[in-house]
Amino acid sequence: MNRLSIAIPASIISDIPHLREKTSRVGLIGRAVAIFRVNEVIVYPDNPLTNQTEDANLIATLLTYMETPQYLRKALFKLSPSLQYAGILPPLRTAHHPLNRRSSDLKAGEYREGVIVSTTRKGSLIDIGVEWPALAADVQSPIGTRVTTRILRIGKPVEVELANRGQIPEYWGYLVTVQKHPLGESIRQRGYDLAIATSKYGEPFGLAMKQISEEWVKASDVLVAFGSPSAGLNEIIAREGLCLNDLVDFTVNTLPMQGTETVRTEEALIATLACLNATLSRETGSNL
Repeated sequence: MNRLSIAIPASIISDIPHLREKTSRVGLIGRAVAIFRVNEVIVYPDNPLTNQTEDANLIATLLTYMETPQYLRKALFKLSPSLQYAGILPPLRTAHHPLNRRSSDLKAGEYREGVIVSTTRKGSLIDIGVEWPALAADVQSPIGTRVTTRILRIGKPVEVELANRGQIPEYWGYLVTVQKHPLGESIRQRGYDLAIATSKYGEPFGLAMKQISEEWVKASDVLVAFGSPSAGLNEIIAREGLCLNDLVDFTVNTLPMQGTETVRTEEALIATLACLNATLSRETGSNL
């Protein structure tokens, strides 16, 4: 199964003066990321002339808050000005955001996200979003640690074991990485099996989709990178003294004949992932 990462610039919220509107834009991105089963969101610095740390950290905080199940948010997030308008963020409604809050409705083999609330000689007690903490025998981890669990037995307490989220058959959310290095350097360091850049100067997606599909099924680590409305990926990469086409396998335009002068990053994100999803479904019988 592919691990899909997207790279978005820290400047996606730099043109918005108010925190409420910044939060709203990040909410659109979080929903798109979850809809198309993205595994990792990389926030990269795209303007070397400004300090983008604050914007990058805000994007990461809001996206991580969205990805965290509602029943764990109070335990994992302190009161912060960054989350002042978190109430307007849309719910993800992914598999790891269950609505069930009763232990009697749990099923053996079910996965739940949790946070360790205490430890005993028997193991760790983990809040998994039901009436009382579950017990993970022989687990000794720091209090406040977020973990993924698998239900072993329904009882009082519920018994669980720690699980590897990468082995869960359902889509289980995304991770957020704030990248300190420029995008070109990051691509070279990571060495993706398949790297796709989006650009209005790229090849129309329809002409490249068959070849992309063929490479996609062979790749395990895929990157789709996005520029900003003020600077496309060619310009962003050129600031590093690098050439975009030397770093990626495909540079595509998923919005040919666009009717607007610019396309916002969140708009390009939805359009591109929708194109990829439809193409892979048709060409390979799978999806993102």
